[in-house]
Amino acid sequence: MAASPVTILRLGIKELRSLWSDPVLMLLIVYTFTFAIYAVSTGAKFEVENASVAVVDEDHSMLSARLHDALLKPFFKKPVLIDADEVDQAMDSGRFVFVVEIPPKFEQDVIARRHPEIGLDIDATAMSQAGNGASYIQNILLQEVLAAMPTTVQAEPIDLVMRAKFNPNLKSDWFTAVMQVINNITMLSVILAGAALIREREHGTIEHLLVMPVRPIEIMLAKIWANGLVIVAAAILSLLVVVERLLGVPVAGSLPLFVSAAVLYLFSTTALGILIATVSTSMAQFGLIVMPVLIVMNLLSGSTTPMESMPAWLQGAMMASPSPHFVALSQAVLYRGAGLAIVWPQMAALAIIGFTFVVLASLRFRKALLSMQ
Repeated sequence: MAASPVTILRLGIKELRSLWSDPVLMLLIVYTFTFAIYAVSTGAKFEVENASVAVVDEDHSMLSARLHDALLKPFFKKPVLIDADEVDQAMDSGRFVFVVEIPPKFEQDVIARRHPEIGLDIDATAMSQAGNGASYIQNILLQEVLAAMPTTVQAEPIDLVMRAKFNPNLKSDWFTAVMQVINNITMLSVILAGAALIREREHGTIEHLLVMPVRPIEIMLAKIWANGLVIVAAAILSLLVVVERLLGVPVAGSLPLFVSAAVLYLFSTTALGILIATVSTSMAQFGLIVMPVLIVMNLLSGSTTPMESMPAWLQGAMMASPSPHFVALSQAVLYRGAGLAIVWPQMAALAIIGFTFVVLASLRFRKALLSMQ
């Protein structure tokens, strides 16, 4: 006997009503797709901004003063002049991320073409700022020396000009905002689907379903489409209102294509949530199990660090998870405006993984229901 679409629809409507009557979950959905995205996007910066910097000026020349004044906001705070014997104590105490040391007779050596060197001390514990800030300072100082004394300093043999089509100013919040939406889709789809099953068990309504003429697959599919519908709607509103309007991040590609891919992805993640819920005896146990699963899925999906930077064996293992395929697809569509002709392999992978997860979850779900009878 095949699953009845009418029964699945009615059970899904019941699921939506149950979700609507749960203020905690509703608040979680609203918070996750609004304030959480805005706060993380504007608060977590990968580029250098307001980095503390000190200058040890042992030259006291016009050129050294020009280099000192070139370290401007918003990249750096106002540079602080310190003595050479203060460097170790200042770095150990964490007062400065960068200390620029200009040696004595620097301007004279530049004019005489003796190739003097400027020292740069970096607090590498500030990892994200340390790497990017070092290249910022190097480029700033080199440009200032070239501008001040163009006849005495040999110019670079190659003038590299970079143009970014998406995110031309390379602002990290443009990247973070979209990836935060993707990660939140993963998190909420697993949590909502699993919580729906555990809520039925804790409230005793699962016994009511067992005596009704419904099949386990119909109950599971109803939970999948109901919770998936809520997440897709929240994600679309988040992209249009929070990402595009509030943060000013343009969505380059087709929103219907992204939604279609999200629907395929939600089959996998909601089925995964139900699968975890079937082996959990309480909401607390479900939360403890789901936390490491979500951490691995999000951190190793390519949304935080590129997949290419991971070990080859780990890349292969993560291909069994739907999250890397969805992240790669979303980046291609939303960042680069890719069409179906480019992203169809990822959509095919999502369909296969989703079907596998639904089958595994339905088998486990059926077994869990039979054990309750």
